[in-house]
Amino acid sequence: MSKLGTLYLVPNTLGDDGRVDQLPRVLPAETIAQSAKLKHWIVEDAKTARALLKAIDSVSPLVCTIQEMQMSEWRGAARNAKYGDSVKPADLLKPLLAGNDMGLMSEAGVPGVADPGAELVLAAHKLGAQVKPLVGPSSILLGLMASGLNGQRFAFQGYLPHDTHERTAKLKQLEIESRKLQQTQIWIETPYRNTAMLMACINSLAPQSLLCLGVDLSLPSEMITTLSITDWRKRYPNEAACASLQNRPTVFLLLA
Repeated sequence: MSKLGTLYLVPNTLGDDGRVDQLPRVLPAETIAQSAKLKHWIVEDAKTARALLKAIDSVSPLVCTIQEMQMSEWRGAARNAKYGDSVKPADLLKPLLAGNDMGLMSEAGVPGVADPGAELVLAAHKLGAQVKPLVGPSSILLGLMASGLNGQRFAFQGYLPHDTHERTAKLKQLEIESRKLQQTQIWIETPYRNTAMLMACINSLAPQSLLCLGVDLSLPSEMITTLSITDWRKRYPNEAACASLQNRPTVFLLLA
């Protein structure tokens, strides 16, 4: 049996603005160099993957053209099944069995964290292949690092409910857990719901609770602010006042 290839977990940048210019600033040289050597890819979104590879090529020439690469998309078993795609993780990892190294790329940030790539990573482990994570930006960890909140005990909650009443109930539940455990609660939101989420926090959380917003992390427009709910209410008395936060990738962090 031939030696199995290695699955490299390749971080993507956290935004499209100035991708070529920001690349050496957010991705280490080793990550860029290793990514340039890979011909076989599994990506969450082919368009964003090609954009990153094009930027990588300008810094470290690719081993082959983007058109010559073998690139498959994986958006998770549930989403694939929804659209009638019955492909399995093991099917996409067949190049590993032939001894080829592969790259797994998220649409933004690091594969496997708030990302469907975790299913592929587990499948690679089941095959007995080596999994190699490469260094790059994670909005969750960048937000936690810069928040000033508890970095010793924290929990990532993914997306909160969209329904107004369910979202309020969930926020209050997270606040209770945070206070009881002294645990930082972290979640993300679809950017066009940012203002609705912030107003839900302002209107439902206790005045003394601390809330951090990490906006456009790693981008030139980055903004990271930690305030008490009382001070957030003063800064943004209504949804119109926080319109500048709309449609910008944001991480929310809470410590009660």
